[in-house]
Amino acid sequence: MRPPRVLLTDPLHPDAQARLAEWAAVSQLPDGLTRAQSDAALRDAMASTEGLVVRRLLPPDLFDRPHALRGVMRQGVGLDFIPVDRATANGIPVGNTPAVNANAVAEYVFAALLAHSRQLAAFDMNVRTGDWAARTQAGARTFELRGRTLGLVGFGAIGQRIGSIAQRGFGMTLAVCTGTPSKVPAGIATLSLKALFAASDFLVIACPLTERTRGMVNADVLAQAKPTAVLVNVGRGPVLREDDLAAALDAGRLAGAVLDVFETQPLPDDSALRRHPGVLLTPHLAGLTQEAERAMGVLAVDTLAALLLRGERPPNIVNPEVFAAPRG
Repeated sequence: MRPPRVLLTDPLHPDAQARLAEWAAVSQLPDGLTRAQSDAALRDAMASTEGLVVRRLLPPDLFDRPHALRGVMRQGVGLDFIPVDRATANGIPVGNTPAVNANAVAEYVFAALLAHSRQLAAFDMNVRTGDWAARTQAGARTFELRGRTLGLVGFGAIGQRIGSIAQRGFGMTLAVCTGTPSKVPAGIATLSLKALFAASDFLVIACPLTERTRGMVNADVLAQAKPTAVLVNVGRGPVLREDDLAAALDAGRLAGAVLDVFETQPLPDDSALRRHPGVLLTPHLAGLTQEAERAMGVLAVDTLAALLLRGERPPNIVNPEVFAAPRG
């Protein structure tokens, strides 16, 4: 019996790649493809591909053509890369790798908060330009996290890990805005989005992108923030309206922002955020550490093995209704 064919849109961690190669015939999209070339290569491969591991945006019609797919895995959490509704309509199980990179993202958040609260980039520049006397400003310009209020937009695995570190590691007060308030432990305030922005010294967007969350952090919400507040986005770029954020920063309605995700990725050259001194920018890497990469890759491979080799129904399949419907 021939091994199942599995296509990777992007490389896996070496340990995960080796694990996959033990039981599958593995191929990968070539490097350097344009978006159109990548979409074309994916469409061409579907008729002979049984497993797909995804780390980039898929064309919306990919699953509507003849295919051999028996499983699609998102290496990561967010499902906006995958047309899950079309996969479900065509009987294709879709999985993701929840929680395994939650600690990586949470640690990034606190790196971001500390970088801002201690003004690391600015003082680094002072030292490089010979302005040692800038240290005399530290007492007026920097502050500690302890005792401050951290507002979380979203309380999934990532939000919960951020909250745990905030409370246990830094002695911060925690407040949450979430669509599932029943999951919030007693003693943590659950607030509306505007109330959360009004109450918090730091605000972290850690929710998925859905039709409900798209653009929900807008000018009206940002107007509620303390002028000393700092916003961190490790969720999805389109949750935040970047033009509204730039305007709020320019008007002094917000002290700063640390952004790892953007409405358009890569961030356009003409984005006002590139030039704003109160903004730190990183290229969607909050969840990418050696440990997280390995854990996500191994879970993606093991989930595909459960689907393709053993006919199982893994718990991290996001559309389990496909198992109850006859395959068309």
